[in-house]
Amino acid sequence: MTKTNKVVTVTLNPALDLTGSIEMLRAGAVNLVSSSNLHAAGKGVNVAKVLSELGANVTVTGFLGKENPELFHQLFAQIGVTDRFVEVAGATRINVKLVEKNEQVTDINFPGVTVSQNDIARFEETLYALAEDHEFFVFAGSLPGGVSPELCASWISELRKRGKKVLFDSSKAALRAGIDAQPWLIKPNDEELSDFIGTKLSTADECKSAAQSLSSKGIDNIVVSMGKDGVMWLHEGEWISAQPPKMKVVSTVGAGDTLVAGLCWGHMQALPKESLIRFATALSALAVSQVGVGLTSQQELDEIKSKTQVQALDLATTHIEN
Repeated sequence: MTKTNKVVTVTLNPALDLTGSIEMLRAGAVNLVSSSNLHAAGKGVNVAKVLSELGANVTVTGFLGKENPELFHQLFAQIGVTDRFVEVAGATRINVKLVEKNEQVTDINFPGVTVSQNDIARFEETLYALAEDHEFFVFAGSLPGGVSPELCASWISELRKRGKKVLFDSSKAALRAGIDAQPWLIKPNDEELSDFIGTKLSTADECKSAAQSLSSKGIDNIVVSMGKDGVMWLHEGEWISAQPPKMKVVSTVGAGDTLVAGLCWGHMQALPKESLIRFATALSALAVSQVGVGLTSQQELDEIKSKTQVQALDLATTHIEN
């Protein structure tokens, strides 16, 4: 694979994340927030931030409400990405994340804007224009009103027909429809995979078996993230897994997005398979030790990488590389 520095991240339903720290969430009562932060986010936006810090030339697109785009514009300027968002009527949603002292996070996600047929036509024009000189596309997050799972899947399918590598990270109906469009890479976590299969997956072996059943769909890369239990990757009929060291968890918000960014960057840089999964897993592990996404310390990342175990998995033997 040829190295490239250019990538497009697609965030169809971005959000302003309002994060508040509380002692303990009490339902039906007044909860006092000790500290808070409001910032531009959305899964694809988070991926873009990490990719840009890793050194990628990132273009961001999707739908953005005209009423409150300022924090997004500030972030895009700050992280040095090219803004090709389609602005639409209404306000971009605010999602509330309540972080308890015991590290439990409660998400309260509001609905996003509703896009029109004209908005969709403008987005498609933008997307396919970007396809003329970009190979990698990351679709991440939920869908706004007006964009059906089938419509999103049609964009993935069209990009695939044009020879593009689409990394797709979503859930529920969007994931189900998107999988049928044969994206180049999917990254469900254990909960999303459980929801897709329709049964609770409790072990790595169960997740592995469920992911294996998706391999017939024609998806080149199936990556399953299992939190502290690491990452498994199925590619060309071979499994490889990575287990990061035990981390002090500050916040898990954005860890999955960071993993997607690491996987994308590793492929863009044509890293060898073991190096790629080690790098992406370590980057995601670093993310849980901080608030917000981004590469805060190259030295700390290198240290986590050195402690991340990579295993080649098959039915007969397990081989560990240090």
